[in-house]
Amino acid sequence: MQNATPANSGGGSSTASGEGARRAGARSLLADYGPTYGALAALILLVLANAVFTPNFADVNNFRNILLQVAPTVLVAVGMTLVIATGGIDLSVGSVMAIAAALAATNLERGLLPAVLLGLAAALAVGILNGALISGFRIQPIIVTLALLITGRGVAQVISRGGQIILIDNQNFMSLGKGFVGPVPTSVVVMLLVVAVAIFVMRATSFGRYVVAVGGNEAAARLAGVKVHRTKIMVYALSGLLAGMAGLIEAAKAEASDATKVGLYIELDAIAAVVVGGTPLTGGRVTVVGTLIGALIMQVITTSFNMLGIGFAWSLVLKAAIILVAVYIQRPKVA
Repeated sequence: MQNATPANSGGGSSTASGEGARRAGARSLLADYGPTYGALAALILLVLANAVFTPNFADVNNFRNILLQVAPTVLVAVGMTLVIATGGIDLSVGSVMAIAAALAATNLERGLLPAVLLGLAAALAVGILNGALISGFRIQPIIVTLALLITGRGVAQVISRGGQIILIDNQNFMSLGKGFVGPVPTSVVVMLLVVAVAIFVMRATSFGRYVVAVGGNEAAARLAGVKVHRTKIMVYALSGLLAGMAGLIEAAKAEASDATKVGLYIELDAIAAVVVGGTPLTGGRVTVVGTLIGALIMQVITTSFNMLGIGFAWSLVLKAAIILVAVYIQRPKVA
């Protein structure tokens, strides 16, 4: 009998260990996918509620308008997702949009392609500068990008001949914001392509794994052979490039480049979309699909408030509350 007890005790310990492992796995799965699925559920509930209580919300044209409005935000938010996944932040995206729009608008007389390429090249260069300063000189991302947020807006105004509104009359350029590919707006097609490429990169390439590794534990990633410096520069470069694309779409949609307004406060919407979608500000985990869902949630709130005649300030209050809840849900659990 005495010999049987330890054996039984060992079996119980093994069973408990297996049960603990399964619970840990379930918690890990919930941490990885719970916020994204929660955001999707919230989006569905928002759409259904507005379809019932908001007149004309369920109209096809309204859904198309929501997609048109959200496209620039999603482009910026995808780049922000990569940056946040590494544990960083990019506050300069709105100013980068203004720079790209101003350069393109003031150079359209040279041709569509040179103007577009010039705007995107400048946005890419600002992103590379951000990454180089943050990684090479080890300056905190919030400091570097805040400085470029301020400086970049000034640069955009200088490019715009002292802050003038530059009108655009190039139909081919304006098709970026107002054109269609079949029944789908061009900007929405661009948005979906960017999201699809980002999902593929993060799930199926070594670069995607490096981004997550750097955000999870930079020191360990460096010891494992990850090119941390190069990875950081690349994510900020991509963030700048995508912000440049968003700036061109905004200018094309407005038929003008206004350096004081293009991209104004979009960094806040982008960060909100990333956090609400399930990518934590601490880095080490990423969900591009969640970011798309988060951006749609923010846009649905704005659109529904406008349609109901509720003041814009109240939509900001609701968005802030949603962000706080999302951050609270994602907080590290204390053992």
